[in-house]
Amino acid sequence: MNRKHGLLGIVALFGLLPALACTGISLTAADGSYIQSRTIEWGNSALESMYVIIPRGQQLHSLTPGGEPGLSFRARYGVVGLAVVEQEFIAEGINEAGLSAGLFFFPQYGSYETYDAAQSARTLVDLQVAEWILTQFSTIDEVKAAIDGVRVVGLEANAVVHWRIGEPSGRQVVLEIVGGVPHFYENEVGVLTNAPGFEWQVTNLNNYVNLRPGDVQPYKLDATTLRAFGATAGFLGLPGDDTPPSRFVRAAFLRATAPQRATAFATVQECFHLLNNFDVPIGLEHPAGQCPDIPSATQWTSAIDLTHRVVYYKTAYNNTIRCIDLAQIDFGKVRYQSYPLDRVQQQPVERIAVK
Repeated sequence: MNRKHGLLGIVALFGLLPALACTGISLTAADGSYIQSRTIEWGNSALESMYVIIPRGQQLHSLTPGGEPGLSFRARYGVVGLAVVEQEFIAEGINEAGLSAGLFFFPQYGSYETYDAAQSARTLVDLQVAEWILTQFSTIDEVKAAIDGVRVVGLEANAVVHWRIGEPSGRQVVLEIVGGVPHFYENEVGVLTNAPGFEWQVTNLNNYVNLRPGDVQPYKLDATTLRAFGATAGFLGLPGDDTPPSRFVRAAFLRATAPQRATAFATVQECFHLLNNFDVPIGLEHPAGQCPDIPSATQWTSAIDLTHRVVYYKTAYNNTIRCIDLAQIDFGKVRYQSYPLDRVQQQPVERIAVK
């Protein structure tokens, strides 16, 4: 447990950095395959990130702010997760039943129960909620039925998060905890960013009722004819900044106008293409001359095929798409393990030989 106490200062940074600009988009292929994708940002340094394999039967424990033993739980399902800082802090993942869960930062608007050491045995810290969901449940309804049985608290007051949970059927919900009370929202828009709350973000889409895909016809303004300068003028006014409300609007419209692809992997590729629009250049995050030496605030991007149970990811250091197929893992025999997303932080380059 002493090793974990050293994490608190690291976790505290999450609530202070402006670069936590996570964006999530989901798409369904023509063959019914359902994909959930997202970016994860960290604008201060290279974020320690890893993939984690959790076998069935693995005994797990939650941290607590006071250092007392927290909730203890045994994995009912095998899990592949993408974690940050420590292997317990799964930011995005899927279990062998096809349930997917991930966290998105939710500063200023979410708030948990106050930590009570007397109730530490049922206490679950926010950065381990995804780990708990993925190891314990196979459906969204099971999560909803169980959430009141745990006390979710934060390791640091500024580092509040909310969660996206999805099923292979294409059903997706957003879980937000406000004033210690869990709220579940059906996510029919298929996108998620950060603050404000999900209901506000959906309502805010009404401010962009004029946006349309395609071109705009010339318009007569008195004696002057107005013509578009180029294609996609119907999207003139789509917000381009990286604030969470603007990213939510942009993601919603890009998702809604994306062509439906035939297969799961084609849809995975479409998700990666869409999320390229949400890469956060590191220069936006810091005053001139104070940028850390990292390629981007967008540290990694993932796309998870819930139908076929395959995790795809790429990173700021290596844009090659890598994948982990849960069907190739025997969760009854595999050991609990984690490895860096990048064994080497270097982009492979294919050299073309010209004769």
